[in-house]
Parts: sequence; structure tokens; C-alpha cells
Amino acid sequence: MIISMTSMMRNYGLLWTDPDGAPQASAGRYDKRSAKRRRTELKAVGCTRVEIVPVRPGDVPEPVS
Repeated sequence: MIISMTSMMRNYGLLWTDPDGAPQASAGRYDKRSAKRRRTELKAVGCTRVEIVPVRPGDVPEPVS
């Protein structure tokens, strides 16, 4: 069985609420490790409701109000 590398790669985005209460979404895509690191950074500066969400190639997550 042959599995292409592209089918195994997953991309993630982030959704969060900034300290001022505005919903935000990442414009870039992350691998799982980088998304977790970015989530930690966002929480450290006071962001809340920080979520890692899977994204498909070419898509970006939409902020939830």
C-alpha cells in the first residue's frame, strides 16, 4: 500500500478572542506542533477561547463572534 505524504499532512488554524473581546482567526496555517505553540503564546498575552481547528488547503478559519 502506498500512501502519499500530502494525504498525511494536516494543517491547522487558530480561533481566539483577543483581550479587548474581539474574535480573531489566524490567516496562516500551522502544523500541529506550531499550532500548540501559538495557542500557548496567545493565552500568555491574555487571549481567551483559543481553539486549534483543522483547515483544508486554501481555506482560512472564520472568527466566531
